[in-house]
Amino acid sequence: MSTTPHSPAWTPLLLAWLLALLATLGALFIGEVMGQAPCVLCWFQRIFMFPLALILAVACYRADFAVWHYALPLSVIGGLIALGHSLLYFDIIPQRIQPCSASGPSCTDANMTILGLPLPLLALATFALITILLLIVRRRTLQ
Repeated sequence: MSTTPHSPAWTPLLLAWLLALLATLGALFIGEVMGQAPCVLCWFQRIFMFPLALILAVACYRADFAVWHYALPLSVIGGLIALGHSLLYFDIIPQRIQPCSASGPSCTDANMTILGLPLPLLALATFALITILLLIVRRRTLQ
């Protein structure tokens, strides 16, 4: 299979990078410009999203379609954290504590939404889309 931008895996790789970049810039905007400190679970999600923006950028630049080998685990683990955070946020997983640390910032405020959607749900959707796109890259490169 060709490893040029004309490869059928090029578009999903580029879209995965753009999603990771948008999520990273959005998190930085919310934290640094809006002054909203992330909760503990949001920090863990950022730990997995921020490297994806860099790794996928390098993969796009180098047309490295084998990136799914090391980007997919980051996306899946980040997605699992976001899933747990979303389940806590919507009280599906009952706990005596709030979804975010009682002593620190909370994602349950109305300020912690974008377009009316809570940040944990947006993170889950982003990780899920990146995972799907990386699986498409994998499928198209293994054919």
